[in-house]
Amino acid sequence: MSLEAVMATPSRESEIASPYRHFARAEWAQLRADTPLTLTHEDLTRLKSLHEPISLEEVIEIYLPLSRLLALYVAATQGLFKATQRFLGAEDGKVPYIIGVAGSVAVGKSTTSRVLKALLSRWPNTPKVELITTDGFLLSNRALEEAGLMDKKGFPESYDNRALVRFLSDVKAGRHNVEAPIYSHLIYDVLPDEKIVVDRPDILIVEGINVLLAPRPPRDGRARPFVSDFFDFSVYLDADEDALEEWYVERFQRLRQTAFRDPRSYFRAYAALDEKEADAVARDIWRRINLENLRQNIAPTRPRASLILTKGADHRVAEVALRKL
Repeated sequence: MSLEAVMATPSRESEIASPYRHFARAEWAQLRADTPLTLTHEDLTRLKSLHEPISLEEVIEIYLPLSRLLALYVAATQGLFKATQRFLGAEDGKVPYIIGVAGSVAVGKSTTSRVLKALLSRWPNTPKVELITTDGFLLSNRALEEAGLMDKKGFPESYDNRALVRFLSDVKAGRHNVEAPIYSHLIYDVLPDEKIVVDRPDILIVEGINVLLAPRPPRDGRARPFVSDFFDFSVYLDADEDALEEWYVERFQRLRQTAFRDPRSYFRAYAALDEKEADAVARDIWRRINLENLRQNIAPTRPRASLILTKGADHRVAEVALRKL
């Protein structure tokens, strides 16, 4: 074997030292076993985002094995909770299983979250699956402008983290009818009079770019709960920076032809740009804001995920890394 081949082949020691077990796409696909495909082409069309190409093949090879794994994890957690309740002599209760979905802007978190929601809700022990995005917990545009943070929208400091932690704490405690704010991508702001209500689901999926961010050490020495403290499982969607930039630009160009043309759109001025001008604007926004946020805050949280899905330039997941138990 050549020196180049030896260097390119992961050593047994490095594999053992890694906290993850890595699977090539074909290896992961085999873990589907006999899990039935419960989504149709029509279902997938409704679930996927405008800019996110995803096929039934991707669902079969990547998301069916993942849904099978999560169904096993949830069932085990439910069994442990019931055993604990019996031990304590406590009344029957219900603790939702919470899954975090993290990753860069434009990586496909929304589509992944919606597909997972649809698949998991078809398992017999988890018929009630809810999904929220942390966009609803962004500070209002007015508050961001007053704090000089409009160009930092999406950065950790632009969220009402106390409200998000309070929401997750209430959900995890099994409380009924917990409300979360709703964000409008059309007007680019939180809708002050609209809420989503989460009522004791079997599973709650929480999607957001910074949901795996580690808490900073408290100055007073008193530990405080953080968003990821409430997660039972987490997924990080990963991709090369160059691919992410191209996906962001492609999405911007599509929105320029669609949502940006709505008179209510915060970005309606961009609809008048020609393709070349729009490309330049999109790349400037990406490099000045989203890439900086990715490098500073999002990518460093990748090693905290339970599972990493790494995408290639064609949007297809090429590798899966599952944290060892």
